[in-house]
Amino acid sequence: MNIFRQFLPISQQLSKCLATVSSQQASAILQRYVCTRVILPVRTIATTSPRKDLMEFFDDKKNWGEQEVKHGRGWTRDDLRIKSNSDLHKLWFVLLKERNMLLTMEHECKEKMELFPSPERLDKVKESMENLEEVVRERNRAYYLLETGENGERPGRVRPNELGIRFFYRSFEHVIPKFANRKWNERHKFTFGGSAVWKFLRMYRERLYNEKRKLRNRERNEVVHLLRRFPNIDRETLAQRFPSVDVEKLYKLDKIRINQSAPKGS
Repeated sequence: MNIFRQFLPISQQLSKCLATVSSQQASAILQRYVCTRVILPVRTIATTSPRKDLMEFFDDKKNWGEQEVKHGRGWTRDDLRIKSNSDLHKLWFVLLKERNMLLTMEHECKEKMELFPSPERLDKVKESMENLEEVVRERNRAYYLLETGENGERPGRVRPNELGIRFFYRSFEHVIPKFANRKWNERHKFTFGGSAVWKFLRMYRERLYNEKRKLRNRERNEVVHLLRRFPNIDRETLAQRFPSVDVEKLYKLDKIRINQSAPKGS
């Protein structure tokens, strides 16, 4: 009750003062009254002073000309999953501002033919933004699956282009219907034909097949070399490292078993 009796005259005086002063003066008056009239622990709100100029696009001046700038690691998905939606929204703009600053500094260093300090910072910021976007997608999918039974993503389908190469096309809304949208129909053609296109497809598929075959042969030869050099190697780990190679089948080959040393006394 004593505290309320002390606050009553203060509130009457403040109501008269605050009607004629600005917000900053009002906060100063309120703090002075509370600190002098009532002995209570008071903690002021600390905020950073915004810089509303072009220097927002540049790094701190103490980092100019440095060979290396100290920085931390990027944001992982596990770190972002424990954050609230409001924190993720704020963090996105913080990372966006940091990315713009780093891109500006990188361009400035290239113009002056200087070394950009710690260029891995830009990679970490981009990786953090990708992880944040993926976490937001996870939450959106979970919400829409719970509410509507759908994932909430934009619908899409695999369509061929004019050269016959298939790609995943994501649909999006248009104001003009499809049959009346002349520009969209001219830009998006999902059909192909002609002898030249079919010849290109045959050569393209042959190239892809040869690349896969060569990669499979390289992995097989590498596994054979490892088994001949290290006969006691863990075959399960080797199978995980090279999933496209049948390690057990290669282990039974004669050219691998010949190189295994015979036990002593035989």
